[in-house]
Amino acid sequence: MANGFLNTFLFVGLPYMALAIAIAVGILRFRSRPFSYSSLSSQFLENEQLFWGSNLFHWGLGWVLGGHLVGLLIPRTVLWWNANPLRLFVLESTALIGALLALFGVSALMVRRFYNKRVVAVTTPMDRILLTLLLIQILTGIDTALRYRWGSSWYASAAVPYLRSLLLFAPRPEFIVSLPWGPKLHMVSGFLVILAIPFTRLVHFLVVPIWYLWRKPQVVIWNRRTGARS
Repeated sequence: MANGFLNTFLFVGLPYMALAIAIAVGILRFRSRPFSYSSLSSQFLENEQLFWGSNLFHWGLGWVLGGHLVGLLIPRTVLWWNANPLRLFVLESTALIGALLALFGVSALMVRRFYNKRVVAVTTPMDRILLTLLLIQILTGIDTALRYRWGSSWYASAAVPYLRSLLLFAPRPEFIVSLPWGPKLHMVSGFLVILAIPFTRLVHFLVVPIWYLWRKPQVVIWNRRTGARS
């Protein structure tokens, strides 16, 4: 009975609650404090660790999330790909490399946020919470990849039907309740990351200025007499 209630809360209640709060708080924050939709860069306070940590984290996480999205959209193609042992090994290896890059990146960012005195001064509790959640998310993903082979196949056959059922508002947690706690913790930490996003600086990715890609070039002229740009 207790396990049934816990599974219902974690895999039915939590994802909808996290998404609802993320949307509501995100809209409220954008309307009341639009200038807070920024990464609030601390590059001037410390740059070297930020460069390596941010780049490794973004490239690694982007690769892994891209793979998750492909699996969500075309799970049968993923299973077909994995039917060949060599292709399965290539997919799992590249995904693991991406996860390791993200792990090194988030670790560097955590060291920077927790121990660099200049950066600590502008670090909020939510920054620490978000980095911790991301670390758990990445570690549980790596643990799943190493201990419960082959993750891409069970993701396509078990997690994808569950996630699609959430999107259709017809949740079917039975697809994943029988999985080990490692993969389930990986999924729960993902929901918690979604819940935390609107309260942190990570919210800036929701308003990425993609229009910069097609806008006309902006000419900046340095006025040597006044030291100003126009």
